[in-house]
Amino acid sequence: MGAVINNRAIFGAMCAAFAVYSAAVYTSGTETPHLEPIGDQARAGQMVFQQYNCIACHQFYGLGGYMGPDLTNVISNRGPALARAFIASGTATMPNFHLHETEIDALIAYLSFVDSTGRYPPENYKVTWYGTVAQDDDPQ
Repeated sequence: MGAVINNRAIFGAMCAAFAVYSAAVYTSGTETPHLEPIGDQARAGQMVFQQYNCIACHQFYGLGGYMGPDLTNVISNRGPALARAFIASGTATMPNFHLHETEIDALIAYLSFVDSTGRYPPENYKVTWYGTVAQDDDPQ
């Protein structure tokens, strides 16, 4: 009889530990940074990005195609003028879609919005106690 009570106590303690662990995992890291909502021009750029299926070749945050470069921080890394030149003219591997100037402006606004959402790949990161990777904003 003592072994049954001991097994129940262990089972109950394990269930309680699982509940606490689950609550910690699901609630930590859910804070979102304050981001400005996407503007009308950036929203139009998002539609152009989707219309021409740019994600088939390019990535945001490492997700997407692998033929072209990751565009997450292309504006802060290369500048809007270079991004505009590539979009307007194409390259040997990127076709020239003959976009109108308003579409190019919208795409630049969208890429600027995406650029403002974070850095990729994370330069300073740490592994949390529960196994996820978090970007450390304070470089050491």
